[in-house]
Amino acid sequence: MSEKRGFAAIPQSSPGRDYRGHQAEIDAAVRRTLDSGWYILGNEVRAFEAEFSAYLGLGEGVGVGNGTDAVELSLRALGVGPGDAVYTVSHTAVATVVGVERTGATPVLVDVDEATYTMDPASLAEAIAADPRPGGSRPKAVVVVHLYGQIADMTEIMRIARAAGLLVVEDCAQAHGARHDGRIAGTWGDIAAFSFYPTKNLGALGDGGLVATDDASLAARVRELRQYGWRDRYVSAVPGMNSRLDEVQAAILRAKLPYLDEDNARRRTIAARYDSGLGESAVGIPAVTQGVEHAFHQYVVRSSHREALMASLRDRDISTAIHYPVPVHLQPAYAGRLPQPAGLAVTERVVSEIVSLPMFPSLSDEEVERVIQAVLEWANSAPRMAAGLERPS
Repeated sequence: MSEKRGFAAIPQSSPGRDYRGHQAEIDAAVRRTLDSGWYILGNEVRAFEAEFSAYLGLGEGVGVGNGTDAVELSLRALGVGPGDAVYTVSHTAVATVVGVERTGATPVLVDVDEATYTMDPASLAEAIAADPRPGGSRPKAVVVVHLYGQIADMTEIMRIARAAGLLVVEDCAQAHGARHDGRIAGTWGDIAAFSFYPTKNLGALGDGGLVATDDASLAARVRELRQYGWRDRYVSAVPGMNSRLDEVQAAILRAKLPYLDEDNARRRTIAARYDSGLGESAVGIPAVTQGVEHAFHQYVVRSSHREALMASLRDRDISTAIHYPVPVHLQPAYAGRLPQPAGLAVTERVVSEIVSLPMFPSLSDEEVERVIQAVLEWANSAPRMAAGLERPS
């Protein structure tokens, strides 16, 4: 309890609270797995692969160790490797770029849309046209990131990619269950990568990932690669790696999957209340593309006085986060060495203003109202500061 205000702090996310909401089912799933005596690539993984791919409406799902591995294995299954160029965004979790680089390919960074923060199709087209062989590499693929629960403009991105002869990987780590015109994230490109990190919309209680596709040959390739390149046990047909979804985590994910759409609906309800409460305030609320059923992995607002807003909420026992404070191309490990032929002006502008408010399914109505009132109190108590704020166009 807060000594200052007499009520409990509000976290930005809470995997522990979400676990307690499904504790009976999760505990039973874990016990079932422990009692089975089979702990690596057994019935739980096979069942979850089938259940999650059925949820997506795809033919194949391959459980892997984490979301980063899912990106790498998706690309490797498509034949991406040294000498290839892969177009992706800089405004993402660094895991996206790590997955590209671990194949030996060169990430080529393109800008994001100002309103949705997802890949800007015009920037992709400009980057492809500007330098068809960035760094001397062969243009091979696009990794599209569905950020914060918003699906990127896949109709236009697929048109551009196919015209350029490029393969398409969807990074769906933040978009479990998001849809555009009824079509679910992960079913637009050639192959899709998912993360089940504990804070995700469908989160394990540890690391986990999955590669999904309708192409049986690609799925078979991922299955080889995730376990040392084996076709026959202990005999590597191709160079592979060790990236296997754990049986216990698969069992936990099976327990939680039936609640995913319900949990996403709750996220949208919370987002709608935020929209209503903050729509006339000095912060910029998220844009939602027409026809998109947003999964609201995060509820991201914008303020040119972000640090003051975050400090004010912290004083009111409300946690916030920044997803992500430094774009990949400005991080020390990557600065100055990744091609960005179309420029990244929007990326560099938005990262100084974005802030993620509390967002998770078990956030109560009372907590949502506290967050709204805290933002409004901050805006009203600093009129000169608030007057300088503008919403993103």
